Amino acid sequence: MQNIYELTAFEIREKVVSGEVTAQEVVEAIFARIEKTDEKIGSFVSLRKEKALEEAKKLDEKIKAGEKLGALAGVPVAIKDNMVSYGDPATSASKILNNYIGVYDATVVTKLKEADAIIIGKTNMDEFAMGSTTKTSYHEKTTKNPWDLDRVPGGSSGGAATSIAAQQCFISLGSDTGGSIRQPASFCGVVGLKPTYGRVSRYGLMAFASSLDQIGPFAKNVKDAALAMNVLAGADEYDATAEDIKVSNYLDALTGDIKGMKIGVPKEYFIDGIRPEVREVVDKALEEFKELGAEIVEISLPHTKYAVPTYYVLAPAEASSNLARFDGVRYGYRAEDIKNIEDLYVKSRSEGFGEEVKRRIMIGTYVLSAGFFDAYFKKAQKVRRLIKNDFDEAFKNVDVIFTPVSPSTAFRLDDKKTPIELYLEDIFTISANLAGIPGLSIPGGYANGLPVGIQLLGKPFKEEDILRAGDAFERKTKNIKFPNID
Repeated sequence: MQNIYELTAFEIREKVVSGEVTAQEVVEAIFARIEKTDEKIGSFVSLRKEKALEEAKKLDEKIKAGEKLGALAGVPVAIKDNMVSYGDPATSASKILNNYIGVYDATVVTKLKEADAIIIGKTNMDEFAMGSTTKTSYHEKTTKNPWDLDRVPGGSSGGAATSIAAQQCFISLGSDTGGSIRQPASFCGVVGLKPTYGRVSRYGLMAFASSLDQIGPFAKNVKDAALAMNVLAGADEYDATAEDIKVSNYLDALTGDIKGMKIGVPKEYFIDGIRPEVREVVDKALEEFKELGAEIVEISLPHTKYAVPTYYVLAPAEASSNLARFDGVRYGYRAEDIKNIEDLYVKSRSEGFGEEVKRRIMIGTYVLSAGFFDAYFKKAQKVRRLIKNDFDEAFKNVDVIFTPVSPSTAFRLDDKKTPIELYLEDIFTISANLAGIPGLSIPGGYANGLPVGIQLLGKPFKEEDILRAGDAFERKTKNIKFPNID
């Protein structure tokens, strides 16, 4: 008999609703799995076992009473540590918020609860979502890739990705500012979706860069990601950037048929820096799409080469503004032995933030300062528009764009990479955030025993297109596997 933790979110809901298993049994099985595996993996920074079991018990009573059930009834879900939920820790993996407890629910949390999902805990991440490794977390644990415990899981949503790969939950939520869902999904061999900017509310998400951040799901397969999006997507009165655009039933898009779909392949993404073993998997994946009946079209996104420098002007600039609120006065960490107000600000922020966060705040403050605003920030905004225009032009001729997710597989935890080398890890993912379009990472294959993700980019608010293509590819290749970590 299959273990409960080996099922998909869709299967769990069906079994809970039918009465084959109780929600309480599901939650107990998941916490048993976490207790058995998380010492090795380090996915979670806080758990809510007692609350989750109580919520599962109430759901079982609701089922017995024959009440209407939500789309995620009985499904255990994990949430990245930068999303607020009432009564639970929410630290953004930073010392400056080490003792913070949420005083309200983020909109995505409210929607999960309304869908009868069971929230089991918060996952580890790079501090304030700044990083590609999950190594910048303040929490005293190292999140490890379940496929090889000596390798990084990716970042910044590393714990959210490993919680799926290690089968510690069925859906987890991450945030993606420049690839922070798609890159760890690729490294860990799971499905990760960054929705269109404005498709999912950001209310209750601790901001890194407000014009780039987007919440999205990790899942075991594309069907579960579509199921999650049915719950998460939509307008929100608390978030003016959440667009009031009709939400499709994403499950209806999963027909398995992509005959005639035009898939664009941008020449700028197939560069010399891609590792040969990754290129081999990506090329083979493209052949699979051809066999599925898709039409492959070569396209050009000429401003791609400017994406990384543009991002690393705009994102730090927004971060320096957003993180100014953490000053030792209102909430969060406050330094001791303070002599005056300036001392309070300087010491609290210097001691409360980690090195990478301080580095990005300094860069952002610099590019926003008098004399440099026009030279850097304003120019970067103009280039961002050119990058978006490239995508708008390409999508006149194609339905979906196909690219690698990362130039490499997961690198070793002890690799000494410079900040610039780490920034370049996001070279294939950043453009989607700058343009505000949706991106999906799905397992494309394996190289030397490690997962390799492929990326599908779609038109704004057309997540159904990339989900349909991803689902068809998944059905054909059956690439979904999980590592043995017992």
